[in-house]
Amino acid sequence: MRAVIQRVSQAAVDIGPRRTGEIGSRRTGEIGPRRTGEIGQGLLVLLGVHRDDTETEADKLAAKLVELRCFTDEAGKMNLSCRDVDGEILVVSQFTLYGDCRKGRRPSYTDAAPPEKANALYERFVNALGSLGVRKVATGEFGAMMSVSLVNDGPVTLVVDV
Repeated sequence: MRAVIQRVSQAAVDIGPRRTGEIGSRRTGEIGPRRTGEIGQGLLVLLGVHRDDTETEADKLAAKLVELRCFTDEAGKMNLSCRDVDGEILVVSQFTLYGDCRKGRRPSYTDAAPPEKANALYERFVNALGSLGVRKVATGEFGAMMSVSLVNDGPVTLVVDV
């Protein structure tokens, strides 16, 4: 698993617009973007699942992120974890983290897990965060086209592989 983690003061994810339906040849309308998750202070996690990943990697990554000391203490040192600051986590699935751009101009995604497996491990990761004491875990929608907005705090951006 691979995670790009950004320390944020706030973040949100929206999906849409989407059609509400059709009657005959007439569209009944479109709904604007739908917010699926938002957080205040905490971590935005862009999560990629490798084709060889298992539940073990999902659990290890969740445990690592909850304890990752990337928040500043009163002395200005990055000594506090997300749990220490009562932070929230927004998780967004992103298979493109396993895009291989070494050859040609079009990324290859052969290292990314197939959707069924990736979704199951994404859900496992999200549930593990909650069981490890994260106060609020918000998500995007697996496989959807999403718009992610954030206010990067620091900025602090880390890449974590397990």
